[in-house]
This record gives sequence, C-alpha cells and structure tokens, in this order.
Amino acid sequence: MNKSLLFITVLVIATCGLVYELVVSALASYLLGDSITQFSTVIGVYLFAMGIGAWLSGFIERGVPQRFVEIELSVALVGGVSAPFLFFTFAESASFRITLYGVVLLVGTLVGLEIPLLLRILKDQLKFKDLVSRVLTFDYVGALIASLLFPIVLVPQLGLVRTSLFFGLLNALVGLWSTWLLADGLANVARLRVKAVAVTVLLVVGFAFSNQMTLFFEEHLYHDEVVHAQSSPYQRIIVTRGHNGFSLFLNGNLQFASVDEYRYHEALVHPAMTHAASRKHVLILGGGDGLAAREVLRYDDVEDITLIDLDPAITKLASKYSELTALNHQSLSSPKLTVLNEDAMQFLARAGDRRYDVVIVDFPDPNNFSLGKLYTTRFYALLSAHLAHDGVVVIQSTSPLFARQSFWCIDTTLRAAGFLTRPYHALVPSFGEWGYVLASRQALAPATALPEGLRFLSPDTLETLFQFPIDMSPVPAEVNRLNNQVLVHYYENEWRRWN
Repeated sequence: MNKSLLFITVLVIATCGLVYELVVSALASYLLGDSITQFSTVIGVYLFAMGIGAWLSGFIERGVPQRFVEIELSVALVGGVSAPFLFFTFAESASFRITLYGVVLLVGTLVGLEIPLLLRILKDQLKFKDLVSRVLTFDYVGALIASLLFPIVLVPQLGLVRTSLFFGLLNALVGLWSTWLLADGLANVARLRVKAVAVTVLLVVGFAFSNQMTLFFEEHLYHDEVVHAQSSPYQRIIVTRGHNGFSLFLNGNLQFASVDEYRYHEALVHPAMTHAASRKHVLILGGGDGLAAREVLRYDDVEDITLIDLDPAITKLASKYSELTALNHQSLSSPKLTVLNEDAMQFLARAGDRRYDVVIVDFPDPNNFSLGKLYTTRFYALLSAHLAHDGVVVIQSTSPLFARQSFWCIDTTLRAAGFLTRPYHALVPSFGEWGYVLASRQALAPATALPEGLRFLSPDTLETLFQFPIDMSPVPAEVNRLNNQVLVHYYENEWRRWN
C-alpha cells in the first residue's frame, strides 16, 4: 500500500467534495435567485449530510477497502451528474426544492463516508497523531484548491454542468486507481474495476456532450430560443431570440428585451440629462450593454463618458454581438466613451477629485448583499464626493408597484446621504411599472429640451412620470446602511410574493 498515493487520494476527494457543494449552491442561486439564502442553506445541509456520512461509517465493520472503492464510484456518479440532473428536474418538475436538497443530502452523506474510511485504512501505517494531522491537512488543502479554482477557472471555462461531470470523472479515476492501491483488501478486484470503468466511460460521454446538454436545459428554462450562452467569473449570460426580438438574461434574470428597452433607457437617462446644469462629463455605473450610453450620446454637448461595469464579458458582448451593437448604436465604440471593468464602489473610492455633471446608476436590483452595498448610504456618500456642485444623479430603483417598500427605501437612503430627491416611474411592459430616483445636492435646474428621435418620452409625458398613484405612493422604510442591508430583506420579501 502506497501511503503517498493515498494522501494524494485525500487531496483529490476533498477537492471534488467541495466542488460538488459549490456547484449545487451556485446552481440553486442561478435557478432560484437569492444567492445568500441558497448558498447558506445548501452548504448547511451539505455539512449536516457529511456528519450523517461520518456517523454511518461506524457501522461498516468489514471490508473497509471494498466499501471505500464502492463509495468513491457512487460519489463519482451522483456528484458528477448532479448539475445536469438538477437542471433537468428544474425544467420538468414542480418539486425542485425537494429534489435539490435530496441530491445535497445524498452527495454530502457519501462524501462524509470517505475520510473516516480512509483513516481506518491508514490506521496501521502511521501513528494516530500523524495520521489525523496529515489526512486533515490534505483535506483542507483540497478545499482551498477547490475554492480558488471554482470562481477563477471552473465556472468561466467549464460552466456548472461540465464542472460537475469533470470532477465526477476525477472521483471515478480515484475509485479505479484505488483498486490497485487497495488490491490486497478487495474481495473482487475484477468486478470493481469493471464498475469503475463503466462509471468512467459514462462520465466521459456525459462530459463530451455537456455543451449539448446545457443548451437543451437552458432552452427549457427560457421561452424563446437561446442564441448565445456563456459563463463569466461573475454570472451566466444568456441571449434569447423570439418573434418580438431578443432579450438578455444574467443569472436567469431579465436585463432587457429589445422590443421595449427604449422605454426603460429613455426614462433612465433623459430626466437627469435635461435637468443637469451641465452635461460635459457623464459617469455611467453599470450599463455595460451600452444602451444607457446610446441615450447619453444623443446630446452633442457631452464631452466624455466614463462607463464602469464589473464584467468585461458584458461590455465585450455589447461591443461585438451584431444585434446588440445595432441596438446600442455602437455606443461603446464612441471616442467619447471610456470603459473600465471594475467594481463601482472601489472605483469611486480611488477616483481622486474627479467630478461628474451627470451620474447614471444602472445596477441590477439589490437581490443580494454584494449588490445591496451599491444602494447604501456609504455608496451614496462616495457618489456625492464625485458629483459636481450642481450635478444630477439618477438611480434605477426597482418597481414601486411590486417592491414598493424597496423603492422608497432607496429614496429614503439617498435623502439620508444628503441628497434632494425626486422619484418617478415608467411603464416598461417586460418589467411592469419601474421606478427611478432623481437626486441632486442643489435644487434641480429647469429642464432643457429633449433630444430628437425619442420613441417614448415627450415634454408632456416627461412630467407625468413624477406623479404616483395611491398604490405606489410613499411608505415608511428604514435607511439602507452597509452594516444592516435592510434593502435586501425588503426586496426578498416583496418580490417573493410575485414569483
């Protein structure tokens, strides 16, 4: 028995075990939303299941090497097919959550059996203190490797389906080589090797056809045909096309539909631009699709635009994808525009004394804490520091109808950060009633003329945006601060009623 190879086995199975956990957590977040809840509950159930597996290992009294190899092959099969299986059941089953946590329990239990059995296999080779320290060291190093590889390499390069199949294949190979490492303790080596080869071949075939499987699953998740799909380190990017045009989805959430995005972006940009005392220097935070920039470029007196979007995959898509460049009028190629792919909060924190006349904030809705920080008093204080004395800010602020308290929380938070605010809303059929908040540190300048060529706004309709019916009128809301993120809780509770 080669002790070194067995310790390498510990490293591999620890890496595989954590990858399965991360795959299922990310998939649950992608399909169900609310990433904090999904990661927390999946990881909690997974660790609990590992405890069950560790407890069950005490009932295995004979043939420990044989059981270890069989469990490795079971982990390989169940963990390897976990992502494609869950994608399929989400599209075809109404009881997805039961299936999700059933898979988590099964994979976690099997993974929890591995290390206790390996410890028993190695117990006669090392002193107890050396055995425990070395096995746990390799186990934790494997966890570190998985946690680094998952966001940096695996998700952007392989995607969730191929990642789970690839690591299932690694587990199957561990099972196969264990038939040589542990041959002296195995009852029927030939039969185990046949099983290991069969599982390996099955996973190799699955990996070879993983792209087709992913496309099949995603076509069942979306109403229209999927014409573009990619994963970045930050999100899953999907473009669909139907008879009314095309749509962009990020992590399953609709970002815009080409048929009516003009309503959203005209309402986002032009109230701020027409009320600004100057429009020379414009900052767009988010908006990597180039559609807000398209509207800003309608004004000839704009001298420069700085666009900050975290994900270079989005700005590259908006610069290269023909349908999107046609829709955004190739705005990202304008000599007036500079694109920086970085975190908006970090950009503002190190932007020196640069000030902007107009700031357009087009972030996704605050459905998790990483986005919620961009709606806090801390963020708005940073924004204020880079706003010209008579500058104007506009914030996309979710729906005042479907998420009424969330909308007014954003307004309350802006006022707490020292802004004067003027909330408004517009009907965007793909989203419903949608809200924005216009903010400034001084009284707004009188509105100037709208540019030509708009499809939605006119001088008459512009003023109606600031009128709220009773069911969207202000309601009490707490200030959203970095240390409480109350907005995320409002948002989760309100949108849950409509999903």
